[in-house]
Amino acid sequence: MGVAVVVLVAGCAAPQGAPPWPRPTDLAARAQDAGLRDVWGQRLAEHVHTHVTITDGDEPVVIPGDIGHSAAEHFAAEVHTHDTSGIVHVESPERRTFTLGQFFDEWGVSLGPAHVGGLHGDLTVWVDGHRSYGNPRSIPLRDLEQVDLVVTTIGEVPRRPAAFDWPPQYH
Repeated sequence: MGVAVVVLVAGCAAPQGAPPWPRPTDLAARAQDAGLRDVWGQRLAEHVHTHVTITDGDEPVVIPGDIGHSAAEHFAAEVHTHDTSGIVHVESPERRTFTLGQFFDEWGVSLGPAHVGGLHGDLTVWVDGHRSYGNPRSIPLRDLEQVDLVVTTIGEVPRRPAAFDWPPQYH
């Protein structure tokens, strides 16, 4: 007689393949799953920009534009992207802490202490050039900070990506 145990852990959804990972098309549902809401046209109390870099070994992974955002549908989740620059926008009518985990949930890409999507191995995380330990899902999205997620083969020495050169309009 055997017993099967199923454990569900936030951020460790169904297995995913290698990148690229597309932007979701079900914006409202993905935002709701991430604990976010549509704030299109609302007055903002918070406007933050965080740069996120994902690297598979030495290969950059593109973060799609318009995650949580569609001008055609007049939809903007509190956390979203506009383009493939890696800049994640936080625009909210209330001041509160939004996390990297919420962004990945909205994107539909699994993120945990040892993986990004279907990339497994050693996950090294830097926040503004400083090593970050623990679950990357809990990293707060803060203004003009850079979050680097580097997945390497086990035993390979990770290399931190170069500092992001923020365009002038963000300063």
